[in-house]
Amino acid sequence: MEQLEIGRTGCGPADLVNRDRPLDDRQAGLTYDELYERYVESDDVVVTPAPRIVAYVEALVARYPDDVDSGVVWASPPVVEEASGPIVYLLMSYGKAEEVSEYAAALARKHGLVCFDPQGECLRP
Repeated sequence: MEQLEIGRTGCGPADLVNRDRPLDDRQAGLTYDELYERYVESDDVVVTPAPRIVAYVEALVARYPDDVDSGVVWASPPVVEEASGPIVYLLMSYGKAEEVSEYAAALARKHGLVCFDPQGECLRP
């Protein structure tokens, strides 16, 4: 089963990663760091987002649109442009981060995916 990790920092970014569920928080953090470095920080290769990541983002922006006129939820719309391969880096506005990340985690579960919070360095239920 493909799975997804999600997390957020104090400013509201969240990371969604299409992977097997890590065994514990430590392993989840190592996986997150590896994928973030490979797909988000690296400018070496542009990778098309995985279909499952695209489907997740589409469902997320159906609830929280990423156009400028919908209010300030996303700090870097369009959200899908933050996706690369098995990861999408969600940049949320600080004022909406808690609400949106909670919904994003629940949505990930509905998609059969796993959540990881890099700020708290833990898997989310």
